[in-house]
Amino acid sequence: MTASSESEPIIVECPDCERVVLVDEAGRIEELDGVKQAWAWQYVLAQCNECHGPMLLARDWPWDRMERLWPSPQNRELSESIPEPLRREHSEARACLRAKAYTAVAVMVRRTLEGMCADQGVTKRQPLVASLRDLHEAGKIEGRLLEWAEALRVLGNQGAHYTGTQVSREDARDAIALAEALLDYMYVFASQYEKFKARRARPNTP
Repeated sequence: MTASSESEPIIVECPDCERVVLVDEAGRIEELDGVKQAWAWQYVLAQCNECHGPMLLARDWPWDRMERLWPSPQNRELSESIPEPLRREHSEARACLRAKAYTAVAVMVRRTLEGMCADQGVTKRQPLVASLRDLHEAGKIEGRLLEWAEALRVLGNQGAHYTGTQVSREDARDAIALAEALLDYMYVFASQYEKFKARRARPNTP
């Protein structure tokens, strides 16, 4: 491992500025591939030239551009364990965020919650609040997750109905992050935990 004093212009998308910017390098560690005489990997601590926000970037050979590791990119791929219609709804919410249509983000996140309830078997024609509570009573979402879902539902109502109050950028970003957490819990982590329990219940499991 070596620390490099070399510096080069780095252009990357800033999550705070929401656009591609030039960043200043504050530090770097990297490893040289002795065979190819090229960088095997690089990690760079950088600062946005516009808002001065910090970022952690990375590049592996033979990539020719830096990837932002932190703050986490909003466009990470959702697990294929999550039903495709829900992934599509959530992808549209992300697209609205990139377009700075924050009210539309709230609406799309609410649609994602409605789709999640329907996929989990709550198909009665009733308000979303009742559907979420049905999931809670069925043991599919726990108390804290119900609180998260309720908060997203309220934000979705704010977006769907004219109240004279705008949905903020911060609320829109948090709504997407919380919706991702709910989807991961429902379709990824819960399934993994059930498999773990079943495996541990087998005889002679160490």
